[in-house]
Amino acid sequence: MNLMTKLSSKNFLLFNLVLLGVIFGFSLAFLSFSCSTPQSKRTAQAQENFEVIPENALAVAEGLQTAFGAAANKVLPSVVELKTVSIRKQQAPNFNGIPWEFFFGPRDGNDGQSPEREYRSQGVGSGIIVRQEKDTYYVLTNNHVVGDANEMFVAVNNGKEYPAVLVGKDDRKDLAMVSFKSSDIFPLAVLGDSDAVKVGDWAIAVGNPLGLVSSVTMGIVSAVGRGGGPGNNINDFIQTDASINMGNSGGALINIRGEVIGINTWIASNNPGGGSVGLGFAIPINNAKRSIGEFISSGHTSYGWLGVSLIETDRDMAKALGIEGKRGALATQVFLGSPADKGGIRPGDFITHVNGREARGVNPLTMMVGDLKAGDKTKFTLIRDGVSRDFEIHIEARTDAIAAENKKLWPGVYVIPLTDAIRESLKLDKNAQGLYVGQVIPETPAAIIGLQRGDRIVGINGESVKDIPSFYKTLREKTDKELWFDFVRGDTTLETLKFKK
Repeated sequence: MNLMTKLSSKNFLLFNLVLLGVIFGFSLAFLSFSCSTPQSKRTAQAQENFEVIPENALAVAEGLQTAFGAAANKVLPSVVELKTVSIRKQQAPNFNGIPWEFFFGPRDGNDGQSPEREYRSQGVGSGIIVRQEKDTYYVLTNNHVVGDANEMFVAVNNGKEYPAVLVGKDDRKDLAMVSFKSSDIFPLAVLGDSDAVKVGDWAIAVGNPLGLVSSVTMGIVSAVGRGGGPGNNINDFIQTDASINMGNSGGALINIRGEVIGINTWIASNNPGGGSVGLGFAIPINNAKRSIGEFISSGHTSYGWLGVSLIETDRDMAKALGIEGKRGALATQVFLGSPADKGGIRPGDFITHVNGREARGVNPLTMMVGDLKAGDKTKFTLIRDGVSRDFEIHIEARTDAIAAENKKLWPGVYVIPLTDAIRESLKLDKNAQGLYVGQVIPETPAAIIGLQRGDRIVGINGESVKDIPSFYKTLREKTDKELWFDFVRGDTTLETLKFKK
């Protein structure tokens, strides 16, 4: 029998089938054994490898969690939602004239005028209950939340809603106050000390972002003393990475104790929709404490008036004036007849302290002066010609009218020292002298006598000036009765008209 005949025989086929069955059964049994006993063993081993969380670590975490919850619960009943309605009236489209009048004639009773249509614009923000007098509650918020609203409503934490009225507002600090009446009892927010806030402190933001009532977000204090708020706001803001969004404005920024340390006001965002990217800013609560009482008593806030125009000094300016490393603000203009003028402060003085307190820049100095009261005798420390001097100034009350009276600003020109970079940009000779005129303020003496932006001042009242110190020294000592400038315009040296004091 050949090989092919043997392989195709019936007996050989049966043998192969039996052999395959034995192999398959053995394999199945082995697989079942390996998938049961070792798997349970591996599971047990994995469970043993999980690290047990130490009890002391849990206690710390739970303690912190409890602190956050307590802080939020302490302030939540004091934070309200502020709803506003602004009413606008506009002329409706006029359908008179051709072809209306051609077919139907003029309409009666409207004298050809289009009817007015009313538009209602709604807004939402937050506020903090800070004061109570009998059944009247006072809510602190942002001026930009209130705006020019015609109707306002306060929605409290328990869901009730009350009509509100404006008590007072201040656009310089972006603060406002509204009030509502209720026989219910609402707790007042506890106001902390924002001067004690440090970078790295816990910060909790409470408000109504995007209309989501009583929202709480957590972060830290990222920085303090930030300037540059919207609308020339003069506050030195607290920066935080706690999420702040539209609707949070006017709400509370609190510390881990549940004390209000700031009023959430604005965010910096590269998102077109204005979403939070961890750059939120709050008005320090100490900036608002005096305003609370003044809003209630008079409906507005008062500010002290010194009568100077201040700027921050850059590196070149500080080097030219010899004040490198000093903190303060440079008085470039003085209002004629102001407390500063009467007390001896002059353009070019670098103010460093007020009553012994350091003025760390323009905004801090502006707020320090604003917090002074009319009639206060105040010591101002300043650097003039490299020497520190003290002047006693009698502060007066500030009004918007007097602060906007440009014609009293002396001398009305901002000058910039000529550096190599400026000479290069202006295509001037490397030995060119003088001071570049960066701005001439309208209606001021400098504008009246004909000085223009882009001119180069080389003399004052016939005295040569080559740098910033000589400019301010000559301006201070040689201009008691009159003022004129020698200047270069183009390639020509000219002389301005004379201004009589």
